[in-house]
Amino acid sequence: APSRHGYTLHYIQGEGDVQGIKIGYQHYLSHYLPERFNQFELLFESSVNLWRYGDNNDYDRNLVLALTPVFQYPLTTYKGNPVMFEFGIGLSLLDDTQFAGKNVSTHYQFEDRIGVVYKINNAELGLRYLHYSNAGFKSPNPGLDFISLSYSKRF
Repeated sequence: APSRHGYTLHYIQGEGDVQGIKIGYQHYLSHYLPERFNQFELLFESSVNLWRYGDNNDYDRNLVLALTPVFQYPLTTYKGNPVMFEFGIGLSLLDDTQFAGKNVSTHYQFEDRIGVVYKINNAELGLRYLHYSNAGFKSPNPGLDFISLSYSKRF
């Protein structure tokens, strides 16, 4: 049986010059799902994000902590390995509410994700869209959008 623990490394690219990395710990909990959901995989990802915006001599940075439950569902196979659809909504804590020329109003944000993951043995390659916003609890709420390329591995 595969391990229930893993790590993930993301390169994230946001609007404009926003770039970052996301490092996370993944805990797989699919064994808790009811049998009728046996095709789904469930994991919780806790992560640290480091975002950077601007030139080398004048840049803004933000530290983000996040905890996100993630569901994966098989779409198809490619070369005998599963391709999974992924979605999740979690909570995040931003160090700074002013970032990349935006005022996001609150330190607490939701982390929404949707993506595609290709599984190879105990590893995954992923392409995701990530969106951070406070869901309109406080204005302004411009949100922050990212595309993520990731590598994950169970250990």
